[in-house]
Order: sequence, then structure tokens, then C-alpha cells
Amino acid sequence: MFGLSNSIRVFLAVEPVDLRKSFNGLHGVVLDRLKEDPCSGALYVFTNRRRNRIKTLYWDGTGMWVAIKRLEQGCFTWPQGVGESGKLALAPEALALLLDGVDLKQGLFKPW
Repeated sequence: MFGLSNSIRVFLAVEPVDLRKSFNGLHGVVLDRLKEDPCSGALYVFTNRRRNRIKTLYWDGTGMWVAIKRLEQGCFTWPQGVGESGKLALAPEALALLLDGVDLKQGLFKPW
């Protein structure tokens, strides 16, 4: 994955999102569902129902970035049940582990 600063804030949308959404649709999800400012400089991470894809939304100060990762096999282990906020704050290092197949709750590597 591209390099992330250790100071960047990362928020996971816990509930699945329709990943046909792009800039404007994900911007709306951040505002309406996560109750965050999409232009705050935080990285927002979304997954689909099958959890085999993730999409990120990031404002770098001059424009929005959207990036997507699709697994060829297997699925991401996505955190569940974090209350009514619908989001989970993660350290950038924890996001890197999640994207590499580590189950954050159990601390186990899950081969795809």
C-alpha cells in the first residue's frame, strides 16, 4: 500500500458500503453516516458486503483521492459492533495489518 504518515487519522466504516460509489457518494457517506468532515485530512476506509474489496477516501489539501483494493481470493476480517457511531478509529499501523490479512481482534494472520 502507499505510505501513510503515522500522524494521519484513519476511520473504518464498520457497515458495508455500496462500492459503486465514488468521490461524491463516499463523501456523502462520511458526512451522513460517519458524521465526519471528509475534508479534514483523515483517511476513510470502506468495504463491500462480501468484504473482498476496500475503498478509501482521502483529502490531501488540494483534492480528493479514491483508492480501491480487490482481493483475488479470500476476504478482509472487518471489525464488528463498535456502537452507534458506525466507525472505528485505527492507527495507520493497524490499517496496514488489516490490509495484509491480520485479524485485529485475535492478532492472527489469516492466509487468503
